[in-house]
Amino acid sequence: MTAQLPATLPITRGCPYAPPDEHRRLRDEAPIQRVTLPSGETAWAITRHEDIRAMLTDPRFSSDRRNPNFPLLVKGQRINTGFRASLIGMDPPEHGPARRKVVGEFTVRRMEALRPRIQEIVDQHIDAMLAGPKPADLVKALSLPVPSLVICEQLGVPYADHEFFQLHSSRLLSRVTPPAERKASIDALRDYLGELIERKAQEPADDLLSRQLDKQDDREELVSLAFLLLVAGHETTANMISLGTMAFLERPEDIRKIQEDPSKTLPAVEELLRYFTIAEFAVSRVAVEDVEFGGVLIKAGEGVVPLSNLANRDPDAFDHPEELDIERGARHHLAFGFGAHQCLGQNLARMELQIVFDTLFRRIPGLRPAVPLDSLPFKDDASVYGIHEFPVTW
Repeated sequence: MTAQLPATLPITRGCPYAPPDEHRRLRDEAPIQRVTLPSGETAWAITRHEDIRAMLTDPRFSSDRRNPNFPLLVKGQRINTGFRASLIGMDPPEHGPARRKVVGEFTVRRMEALRPRIQEIVDQHIDAMLAGPKPADLVKALSLPVPSLVICEQLGVPYADHEFFQLHSSRLLSRVTPPAERKASIDALRDYLGELIERKAQEPADDLLSRQLDKQDDREELVSLAFLLLVAGHETTANMISLGTMAFLERPEDIRKIQEDPSKTLPAVEELLRYFTIAEFAVSRVAVEDVEFGGVLIKAGEGVVPLSNLANRDPDAFDHPEELDIERGARHHLAFGFGAHQCLGQNLARMELQIVFDTLFRRIPGLRPAVPLDSLPFKDDASVYGIHEFPVTW
């Protein structure tokens, strides 16, 4: 019997936490099903945790965003950027060597070496927030500047230019940005990073982009890498800081747990990553040959959209998945993707979140929302879920 499916797959959330009811119906009634996207294109929606992990390790599914059949969520996203494929859009055999060139920059050991500097950055921004007026916007005071400054220092991008790249990043991640404006932002960031890399070629420094100049034969490929790391490196963590703080403030007993035992903060970070899954559609793919998958035939050229937020609440993968349990200890979530394309910066993101939450609730134990949480402006219009503004006081 055919399930009564939504005419168009919704891509906004049913509430600040949960997937839409239509996504749940798909999982329960037709876990791999052809759907229409808001762009008007059709694709296969995959809803179960096990199926998504299998798909993300199957070479018959491509991550190449330049493929004309790659699934787009909204109209106007398919534009000619002029970019070489970046890591997120590479397939074998190009992907492996390209990732190996840069993966050493994100090892646990290298990230731990950054811990004192990240702690300093967090403390400086909390100092400034405490010295400023109340209420403060947590997004502007802490969530956005901390990961922005960290990734700038790591890459060697002047933080003085943060308003420029944050503006263009937000335009690129918004689903309502007109195509011409989206293309203009891509061009602006590409030109900026290209000029920056040319300057580093003349005067290298102790930063990631300078070190990559010795490893990258293709300058355009390095610009694409810089673009990916700069945009993804601050937007994702910034949104998780805001959402995670919101979740903690709703659950003061969890704040007490990490205050009394900081070893519980990292498991809490994992659970928050699972619970929110902010880059839900980042692991979309397109089939490059016919695939018999999960009992259905996915043909070459057909797009696949994994509903990762839903899969991270799959009862077959997680006990009581709708509960936020900071002591769950489950690291098999899909918030960072899975397989060869698993998020390059996940070690950095985990450490930043750990430092922020430990420091924020230690230094401002009376932190509280300045407005009702259900009135916060959530990013239903963005490709990376989050909060536009978060007024807090103490």
